[in-house]
Amino acid sequence: MFQQLRTNLKQAVLGQEHVIDHLLIGLLSEGHVLLEDRPGTGKTTLAKSLANTLDAKFSRIQCTADTLPTDLLGMELFNPLTGSFEQRFGPLFANIVLVDEINRTTPRTQSALLEAMGEAQVTIGDTSYTLPQHFLVIATQNPFDGQGTFPLPHAQLDRFLFKLSFAPLDRQVEKALLQGAHLQPSPFQVPLEQLNTWKQEVQAVTIEDAVEDYLLDVCDALRAHRDVEIGPSPRATLALLQAARARAWMHDRTYVTPEDIKQLANPLLAHRLVLTLEATLKMTNGRLVQQILESLTVPTEV
Repeated sequence: MFQQLRTNLKQAVLGQEHVIDHLLIGLLSEGHVLLEDRPGTGKTTLAKSLANTLDAKFSRIQCTADTLPTDLLGMELFNPLTGSFEQRFGPLFANIVLVDEINRTTPRTQSALLEAMGEAQVTIGDTSYTLPQHFLVIATQNPFDGQGTFPLPHAQLDRFLFKLSFAPLDRQVEKALLQGAHLQPSPFQVPLEQLNTWKQEVQAVTIEDAVEDYLLDVCDALRAHRDVEIGPSPRATLALLQAARARAWMHDRTYVTPEDIKQLANPLLAHRLVLTLEATLKMTNGRLVQQILESLTVPTEV
């Protein structure tokens, strides 16, 4: 059933197996995903296809400079007929939430997502409300258009499990796109409750002490690096472990390997780093993570 879900997504968005697999890891490990890419690459299609194949409630928030926190959360409205306040919930109350062009809205509105993404709940007025089960935020931003945008603060970036970009399509894949191959996903739907079983199996994936120490070595090396002002947080360490378990499960293993850590470290850790000003002139966050991975001794797999 999981492989059919995976196949459906690959039919809906061609040539993006890497992004799809990481999105599914985010789904299994309850981590949110930031897609940074040009318009028209299939970001919205991917989010909708995931919701449709999962039989999940989908909502979309189109961010602009005048988007308010209440446009995301909802608000209390007075009903003159009953003489009382009634709660009107916003689009965050869904399973799959696409936050389109998240960097076009103000920091005030961006901060409304912090509680939702970190604790799966929101506070409206004096009351906290739990968000639907299997809550997943897929946010997008355009990396090339800086006019009228507000860079995401570090606290917001730290709540995204992955920051991903779509791969350029080769000619053969784009030709298949022109011929409509992406329009033929099979009529298949996974009950949302099935995620409970999958997530329980992911939690049962084990990790040996040597592999766990390797995970910590990667994070500690980044924190101690002279070019890093802010390194991975404890939230990032936990997220890397959970994502590694999900990747192992997707590869039909009951244990985490060093390869799981190596494959996930860059998309999971790079966007959480803050480099010194001098370092930003000579390298990218992703390149620094890769250097750390190349410098560390990988434990021998048992």
